[in-house]
Amino acid sequence: MAPGKPGKSTGASENPSVTLFREYLKIDTVHPKPDYDAAVRFLERVGTDLGLACQKVEVCQGRVVLILTWQGTNPRLRSILLNSHTDVVPVFEEHWTYPPFEAVKDSQGNIYARGAQDMKCVSIQYLEAIRRLKTEGKSFARTIHLTFVPDEEVGGHKGMEMFVQRPEFKALNVGFAMDEGLASPSDTFSVFYGERSPWWIKVKCMGSPGHGSRFISNTAAEKMHKVINSFLAFRESEKQRLKSDSSLTLGDVTSLNMTMLEGGVSFNVVPSEMAASFDIRIPPTVDLKAFEEQVTTWCRDAGEGVTCEFHQKCMDQHITSTEESDPWWKAFSGVCRDMKLQLKLEIFPAATDSRYIRAVSVMPDATGPSPGVRPAAPAGAVSR
Repeated sequence: MAPGKPGKSTGASENPSVTLFREYLKIDTVHPKPDYDAAVRFLERVGTDLGLACQKVEVCQGRVVLILTWQGTNPRLRSILLNSHTDVVPVFEEHWTYPPFEAVKDSQGNIYARGAQDMKCVSIQYLEAIRRLKTEGKSFARTIHLTFVPDEEVGGHKGMEMFVQRPEFKALNVGFAMDEGLASPSDTFSVFYGERSPWWIKVKCMGSPGHGSRFISNTAAEKMHKVINSFLAFRESEKQRLKSDSSLTLGDVTSLNMTMLEGGVSFNVVPSEMAASFDIRIPPTVDLKAFEEQVTTWCRDAGEGVTCEFHQKCMDQHITSTEESDPWWKAFSGVCRDMKLQLKLEIFPAATDSRYIRAVSVMPDATGPSPGVRPAAPAGAVSR
């Protein structure tokens, strides 16, 4: 949670689950140097205490996926996967009331730490749910796997993207998966059944260089001006579309932001090259090929010597079925109705590791051994 009111906790006794949560928050897994080893040791210890089987899979050097498993009574059935990531985004400590890795709890019970919402809280919720169920003597036919993966905050390329291609993932026999969502300010639970495709594009403009005292023709800056105008005009149109239609959420429109601008060597030299970087998030309803052609047109219209390169280009637009004919969705939504939980179906506005699970999924029936990987279910289905 972000910086807030002063006043540390008086030190009164707290629920052991909260103590465990705060212990996890104190592990510094911030980029660019996350302490993954400490996080894995902590989670492995908790899993062992709960009687869960532990498996570590090093997908590449220094990047370990931890799997905790609660074996079902019928392991041939497809399993339930509860996924969370262990890394957190960087912090600007000067804007924090308390140090971001001390997990201070104030007198109101608020806990301040990086990762408190994204997403160490969900990891502990998984573990504490299993603790309670085991204490109540419950057991289930399906096996339940908990995966704790690295590098989600930097794209998941050395985490879940590699893990889903490995035999250890296929051996999990996954039928239904849950991942992170967004906190809900109301009693309605957002179910994210898909997400927008992230595109990171760098546009380079080449032009005539010269002295800053002259009117140089065909400059890189003039071309860049046209590029930026085209991109930001589209951004404004999508912004207004979202604003004017109350039925739309952020996940239903394409967001576009210019995030970096590069160029120039001196105040008095007209540069021969300039570059602008854009972060674009595209909903699954958009024709990606047509959108790429639009980007190409914007660049071509800016003049000769304008090119674009993709630093990330997600083309997968799989979504999870929310039809009542789907046995997984029917089971999940039916339980939510029985609990009188109000659900709202949405497209997730950002990107999560769920996209990698969806990308390797095939449509199953509800029982029997798995010949391959099964579909991922709503990302953050009940995350609040």
